[in-house]
Amino acid sequence: MLPGGVGVGGGRGGGGGLCLLRWLGLRLWSRRGTLVFALLWFGSWLFLNGLVFVHRTILSDYCTDDKSKRILHRLCVAYGEGAVTGDMCEDLCEAGLVEYKRCLYYENGKKVIEARWRGKPIILKSKLENFSSYEPLGILDYQDAAEELSPLDVVFYATLEVRNSLGLAEEEEEEEGGGGGGGGGGGGGNSSLAQLWGNKLKNRDKAYSRAELASLWSLLQQEEYTFLRVLQDLSTHVAKVLGSCGHFYAVEYLSAGHAWDQNIFSLDEVAVPGLQGQAGGVYPRGRWTTRDMVHRIALSFLDMVWHFDNDFTHRLHLCDIKPENFAIRTDLTVVAIDVDMAFFEPKMRDILDQNCTSDDDCNFFDCVSRCRRHRCSPRRRNSNLQVICEKIFRPWFSPTLLGAKAGLPLQVELQRAVQECSETDGGEDREEEGGGGEKGRGKDVHQRLLNILTRLLQEGGASSEGGRPWEGKGHAHTTLNF
Repeated sequence: MLPGGVGVGGGRGGGGGLCLLRWLGLRLWSRRGTLVFALLWFGSWLFLNGLVFVHRTILSDYCTDDKSKRILHRLCVAYGEGAVTGDMCEDLCEAGLVEYKRCLYYENGKKVIEARWRGKPIILKSKLENFSSYEPLGILDYQDAAEELSPLDVVFYATLEVRNSLGLAEEEEEEEGGGGGGGGGGGGGNSSLAQLWGNKLKNRDKAYSRAELASLWSLLQQEEYTFLRVLQDLSTHVAKVLGSCGHFYAVEYLSAGHAWDQNIFSLDEVAVPGLQGQAGGVYPRGRWTTRDMVHRIALSFLDMVWHFDNDFTHRLHLCDIKPENFAIRTDLTVVAIDVDMAFFEPKMRDILDQNCTSDDDCNFFDCVSRCRRHRCSPRRRNSNLQVICEKIFRPWFSPTLLGAKAGLPLQVELQRAVQECSETDGGEDREEEGGGGEKGRGKDVHQRLLNILTRLLQEGGASSEGGRPWEGKGHAHTTLNF
């Protein structure tokens, strides 16, 4: 019998029906209540975990002025105690010639700060916020050994660290010798590292202090500093290191590109030849148009690619190509300002040489290879030029952006060349497979783009005069001149 004593009789049957409905309603409410409670509990769990995630990943790494100033204050305290040194420490900590402006980036300890040094804008960088977070130079633990280090010893330790940071094997550098590139980018090779650093480090009469050695060692543990510091003597296409204090180093201030800007770069401060004359001086015969400047920037990209492919013993691979990682100087020279994902050939091969099940497993950001017998080829399949054509040139020279000019013969030829460029691998992997055919096509496309852009400039009547690269006059930074 059902609950409530449901019988067969008439009157009692009506009452039994009500009891049945109540019983069913109670059971349904019980199940619904359990479901609602479970949903509320799960929602609360998600909310609380979300708060913890936000606090740990966003709020803890939030870029605040107060936190940035405290970090710089700790650096100055270390300088005052004689633990660190550098060629901008006195200006930063005592003379007040370094003016803090704002924090630009802070994540996982990496700090990027905008400031002004003696009236000029700079960017202060450090991979880790605290000096104590870097591995100390082991020999400094021994008082006598540290004091007896000669400049040549410093050269030896620094060169080993540079080679290790850049992934360059000592024996490979000695065997292969200098780079094969032409002029314009410095004309050096990877094998010149010891000579470059040696000349800067050992040209002094007295031994280096513990603070100098400790500061140098903290800088050498930052791959980007090492990369920029070495290549700025070899190429105009990397940001200049201007100075340092402890583990912080200063680079020239350049406005980064933006994907949302149709020209990618701000062209307001471009130094057009002749426009900056004094009152009563000679005025320019013509002003560069926006398209003229875009074409010149594109030519600078091609120049950068050529130098990175040919100027060094090992090809230099850019694995994170996007507008935000490049900037232009006022003379329209393209500059790589974020080189955390730039690698010479030996290190690139180590990165790509991994187990795989498909080609997708062999993609390392913009550097890709092929999966062969469950192992990624250590040689890159695509090239710097191909990725630049795909991510930079195609949006620039698209018919939508060009408007009415898109149908002009030279513009059509340029669009076709960019399309072919973005579809031509031209990497080391293709050279192995086809005897250099694809690589030859890549060089042909590079030359074709160069010719078309040059003709467009001539057709537009733009001045052939170009600005000279920024040379950082007035304050030359050397590795241990800090």
